[in-house]
Amino acid sequence: MKYPPLSGWSLDDRDPETIKNWLKQAQWFHDHYFQAESEGWENLSANEAALVVGSHNGGLATPDMMMTLYEWFCRFGTEKPAYGLMHPHVWKAYTPLAQIASKLGAIQADPRIAIPALRRQAHVLVYPGGGKEVFRPYWERDQVKFYGRKGFIKLALRENVPIVPLVSWGAHETLIVLADIYEPMKAFLETFNLPWLFNLDPEVFPIYLGLPWGIAIGPLINFPLPAKIHLRIGEPIIFEHYGRKAAQDLAYVDHCYQLVLNQMQSQLDQLIAEVK
Repeated sequence: MKYPPLSGWSLDDRDPETIKNWLKQAQWFHDHYFQAESEGWENLSANEAALVVGSHNGGLATPDMMMTLYEWFCRFGTEKPAYGLMHPHVWKAYTPLAQIASKLGAIQADPRIAIPALRRQAHVLVYPGGGKEVFRPYWERDQVKFYGRKGFIKLALRENVPIVPLVSWGAHETLIVLADIYEPMKAFLETFNLPWLFNLDPEVFPIYLGLPWGIAIGPLINFPLPAKIHLRIGEPIIFEHYGRKAAQDLAYVDHCYQLVLNQMQSQLDQLIAEVK
């Protein structure tokens, strides 16, 4: 089957009618399967651009991200521009998933498209930890891990937008990651001069328990197990300096990165303490 050329490079691929239909399908999962609860939406202004920085779980299904989108659309409507930055690998390796995601507002995780989105006064959602975080081992479920990826900081500084932190708890129960064997797998493939699947280096190669495979090896698409999901949006983080000069100051970027990471970890710790 051939798919239309939605590549994640257009801000006009998002389709309000598709979003409305998706909301009808997602409602039962939100209300019953995940029993999702959220708070802190007052920290996100409907009329101002913002970079919403999240921490997510649950493999490629990312149920906490999907519940975030559901609640966002219910509050702000389907016409209000909102976009989510998605790894370029998804458009190459998971084409059907990418087609749906594009219509819901997914764009390439690249400043060349993220900057125009912010300049439309949109909310832009980014998960800096990417695949490594979403497949992090179960015993790291209570840790916010961005693996030193600081591009989101440079983006916020350059475009003079606040970072609105978003944490979640519960989605780690929808898929139990036992280990990440990326390094051994990489060594094996290099030894025998073998390519990665789709010739794409996934950066993570998990062993996990979950549906529909039971035990799975590799970053396969999964169906989440039922689990109660909690979402919390924190107060906007405003930095002392903004602009191109600030975005090019590596020491300052690192300072801002640690500030965001520490604040989100504290926010997650507090959420866990309240819901356990």
